[in-house]
Amino acid sequence: MTQDFFQTFILLLLVTDPFGNVPLFATALATVPPARRPKIVVRECLIAFVVLLVFMFFGSHFLKALSLSEASLRIAGSVILLLIAIRMIFPHPDGVLGRSEGGEPFIVPLAIPALAGPSALATVLLFSRESTGEVVIHVAALGAVVIVWLAVFLGAERLQKVLGPQVMTAFERLMGLILAAMSIEMLLGGIREFVKTL
Repeated sequence: MTQDFFQTFILLLLVTDPFGNVPLFATALATVPPARRPKIVVRECLIAFVVLLVFMFFGSHFLKALSLSEASLRIAGSVILLLIAIRMIFPHPDGVLGRSEGGEPFIVPLAIPALAGPSALATVLLFSRESTGEVVIHVAALGAVVIVWLAVFLGAERLQKVLGPQVMTAFERLMGLILAAMSIEMLLGGIREFVKTL
């Protein structure tokens, strides 16, 4: 049980990539008054948590209603994740998730797709097919990941000052490389699922 919890925790941590999202959060909150930033961080993390939780329990029903296969979601998630990973490795002027309008961020791009993106949604969707005991472990792991999100993003400015821009850039590119590998693995998994349906 402990091993399953740890494996799920690490997987969700890598897929949601809070450390790689530190620059994104810092940029999105740059124009927001400092006193307001912690409230936005907590709100966005909770929104992402609720979205992932809902998708974990009802995602398969949602896909059936839209006549979408699990393979298509996995492949779509892998392609989007790969594009994000490429932007993390090779920085783009518009940032990792593209240009966003000024003002206070709400849901997009922080909660979705930075945290609860297609890859994370595809990952939690796979958990919904397992037994009740395993689902409880996955929910607990997701809750632990949310705590990491809050710790990382609430201390993002301090973390950037301590590590410096060069270390943060290097870390982001390393996470981008890991995400690229994960996206390819997810793509191959989606292709395998599709081939089985032929």
